[in-house]
Order: sequence, then structure tokens, then C-alpha cells
Amino acid sequence: MPRIPRLLAPLVALLIAVGPAQADDPTRLEVGYMPILPVAQLFVMEGEGWSTEAGLELELTRFSSGPAMVQALASGELDVMYFGIGPAMVARANGVPIKVLAASIREQIGLVARGELADTFARIEDHAEAIARFTEAQGRKPKIATFPRGSVPDTVLRYSLVERLGVGEGAVEIVAMGADRVQQALLAGAVDAASILEPILTTVQERDDSARVVARADEMLPGQPGAVLAARESVLADHPEAMRALMALHLRATEVLVEEPERAAPHVREFVGKRLIGLDTVEAALRSPSSNYLADPHAILDATRTMHDFQAAQGTLKKRVDLEALFDTGLYDAVAGERAGS
Repeated sequence: MPRIPRLLAPLVALLIAVGPAQADDPTRLEVGYMPILPVAQLFVMEGEGWSTEAGLELELTRFSSGPAMVQALASGELDVMYFGIGPAMVARANGVPIKVLAASIREQIGLVARGELADTFARIEDHAEAIARFTEAQGRKPKIATFPRGSVPDTVLRYSLVERLGVGEGAVEIVAMGADRVQQALLAGAVDAASILEPILTTVQERDDSARVVARADEMLPGQPGAVLAARESVLADHPEAMRALMALHLRATEVLVEEPERAAPHVREFVGKRLIGLDTVEAALRSPSSNYLADPHAILDATRTMHDFQAAQGTLKKRVDLEALFDTGLYDAVAGERAGS
């Protein structure tokens, strides 16, 4: 081994101690999310380790509902959000400067019923009549669980009752609760049905022989927009390359969810159901008719207008939202164009 000149020895020792040159520091983003299948793109990119490889440090904060995330946004927390389009509109209406950058899923809500209500729906094809018959026979209105008011599952339920069935919200008793409690309430028989999403739709049917999905989103609110990827305007301005990288990962994860649900399932299971749900159940939920993953924000614009107008009429939105200002499709268009040309 050649001898190291005395004058260079301290420098060599320093280089050995420091190790190889390090890459640029990753961009840190505070990401709020709900532990639900509609935001599974986040779970896939984290589970695959893609975000770290892309130079992103995602600090994840879990929320039980979209409205809870809106409160955090109003307090100045979070850079990036994976949540429902309903809460996104509420946040913008409340003056929070956010942009919806991409879709995550659409038509993901289903109405799952159990017990006597499920039997009534099975016997009577007209859902409005089925609700009336149940109420008459049981001496009470059907209890339907869903997420808090302003959330996507809640809005889809109310839209279905008002606009599709014409019976009005007063025809049922709507019970608001977080994701974990909805499944517990159904399985305990505390409610008759739930306007909810996967994997609860699949899990409840597996564990309760009387349970069945009696309506999908295409019947309740056709084209229903679901969860989205959104960010603060300041983050888009301050970290354009990081957000471009995140968008690329979102598109990549969407492809995995659509084409390789068996690959995505273990990553999703780590985030959803606190690993208490079997891997087979998660994979079945990813293949469900209510798991329609997509990233293109253009595809949910029209149905978002429908939902917006309904929420405005309901008073859920304090004021109407300029959807052209809420949506920023430029980043998606740029990244999708690059991927298509590669």
C-alpha cells in the first residue's frame, strides 16, 4: 500500500470519518391523511420507499375525518393533504389557500345495509319505498352511519336522499362518526346501514351474513368525486420541484393500484385498519367495484360542480367556491405529459 504524505494524512482521516459525499437534504413536507383506501397512493409510495428515493421527507399526520383536517389547515398546519373533495371545498370556502392537484379515486362510496333494513331493500326494489316500509314496520327511521357533515360519504348520502330518491334527509336518522367507529357500529348492530367506503364495505359483508351493499356511488351520485391530492399555494410556490416529484409518485402509485392490487395490498394494510384486517380482505377491497382509482383531476370536475352546488344549497359551504381557483391541473398535465412521452 503506498504511503500517505504526512501533510495529507489529516485530510484523509477527515474524509474517512465523514464518509462519502451526501446528497442534498430532502425536502420535508407535512402531509395530512386519513387512514382510508381512497388515499392509498400515499400508502403505496411510502411502502415502496419511493418518497425517500425522490428526495422527499414526508412527515405524516393521521386524521379521523376530513373536517378535522380542515380545522388543522385553518390553524396553519399541513403542507399537503390527502383527503376528500368535500373538505377541500370547505377549506377553500373558509379562506384556506389550497389547490387540488390530482384526483385519487371516484365513485368509492357505497351504502351497506344489515339486518332488517338489508332484507327490506332485497324485497323492495324502489329504495324510497323500502325506507318507508322499514320505518312503518320498525316504528322508527333507519339509522345510517357516515362520516361527519361536509365529508364525501355524508354528502353522497344526503344527495342520494334528496336528489335521487326524493325522500329528504328527514326520512332517515344520520349518525356522524369517524372511520373506526362506523365499522364497529355496523357489526354491533347499533346502526342499520352506513354510507361508507372500502375496506369497510368488504369487511362488514365478510363478518355479517346479513350485510350487503344495496347501492353504489353510480346510483347515489353518478361520477362522484372522491379523495384528492391537494397542497397549500405557498408550498407549490416554494417547493416546485418537490411537488413535481410528489405528483410523479402519485401517478406511479395509481398505476400500481389499478394494475397490481396484490402488490399494493401489504402497503395499504400497514395504514388501514391498524393491521387488524387480513391481507386477503385488503386485496379484495382494492379490487372492489367501489375502488376506482385514477389521478386525472379533469375527470372529476363536472361531478365536483354537482357536489359543490348541492353543498352550497345545503349550507355546508359558507359561500360558493370558485372551482377554477380551487383546481390547478397544470402540475398533473405537465407530469403526465412527461410520463406519456418517456
